[in-house]
Amino acid sequence: MDLILWRHAEAEVIAPGQDDLQRALTPKGERQARRMAAWLNHRLAATTRVLVSPALRCRQTAEALGREVRIVPSLAPDAAITALIEASRWPKSSEPVLICGHQPTLGCLAAQLLAGVEQEWAVKKGAVWWLRWRQRDGEPEVTLHAVQGPDAL
Repeated sequence: MDLILWRHAEAEVIAPGQDDLQRALTPKGERQARRMAAWLNHRLAATTRVLVSPALRCRQTAEALGREVRIVPSLAPDAAITALIEASRWPKSSEPVLICGHQPTLGCLAAQLLAGVEQEWAVKKGAVWWLRWRQRDGEPEVTLHAVQGPDAL
């Protein structure tokens, strides 16, 4: 199973009294989302399920893919990594899954799946971490397939 973790692109700073879920992408964030979406669309299977946080910045980031997305309330900011595991059906999903979400949850999930540790690994704004689960010599294995940031494209 492939699990692609995509942190939302650069968003506006929260204004006093503003709901965090309503923060939009900045113009730079829009460019980051388009660049990363182009990179992803060259590599993602047509069957990839795209799961997105309800936050506006995540919805805008994922919209750049031009694919069908599913808004998943349990992927909101400060979600538990168990919510991401359940939503993605890791590692049992029959198709690849892309999650567009937030820090620190994405970094914590990557640390847990790759190293078995509870740490807050840094996932940069707009970046993708592509994890792959497979059986190797009869043993389950998680590998890091790719890490790509939008500003390096």
